[in-house]
Amino acid sequence: MQTRILSRTTLGLPLIAYDFGLSYQKPRVLILGGVHGDEIEGVACARGLLDVFLQNYSYQMQLTLIPEMNPEGVLLKTRGNANGVDLNRNLPTKDWSSIAATPRYHPGPSPLSENENKALLEELKNLPQLIVSLHSWNPVLNINGDCLPEAEVLARHTSYPIEADIGYPTPGSLGTYSGIERQIPTLTYEIQRGQLLSDVLKIHVPAICDMLKTTEKRFS
Repeated sequence: MQTRILSRTTLGLPLIAYDFGLSYQKPRVLILGGVHGDEIEGVACARGLLDVFLQNYSYQMQLTLIPEMNPEGVLLKTRGNANGVDLNRNLPTKDWSSIAATPRYHPGPSPLSENENKALLEELKNLPQLIVSLHSWNPVLNINGDCLPEAEVLARHTSYPIEADIGYPTPGSLGTYSGIERQIPTLTYEIQRGQLLSDVLKIHVPAICDMLKTTEKRFS
């Protein structure tokens, strides 16, 4: 395992990535937690995965885990970062809009204005075969691109529905930027908001570990 500081936030907090596997191995998988700082279930799941991988990582793949994509939001317990920007509305998609549905969805002054997303786009230059972004809301597995086999594994563990459309506009989102516009399979994993963190670790961490076996077979 290697640890990297990808960037620093406006407040100077480090954006930390953990790399597992060998750099030449394929597939490449990117797992994100804490894009929205107040969605603690996704952060807990990412940290739980980190604990598991540190104890035993046996996958034949290169995997990068960023448990807190929005460390300022996690610290402040807010959806956005310290600038009040929703990182999942700030990516430079074709449908990016400066108009926010509510202040919680503030897209920033311009696309890619935030250090966190600039670092994310650098990571995407590695061309992962799969991106998994851990959130919490109403339970759903939102797929953009060719990741239905992975979603089906998660659905077996969780009974969550699989949807290609989240049900409302998401300009500037990762699913649109990577999954739709760049054909990088992107799975937005919405864990039940308010679920006990012990249950998050019991249900969703093993589900993702099982899912990775499918990814390993598909792309090896």
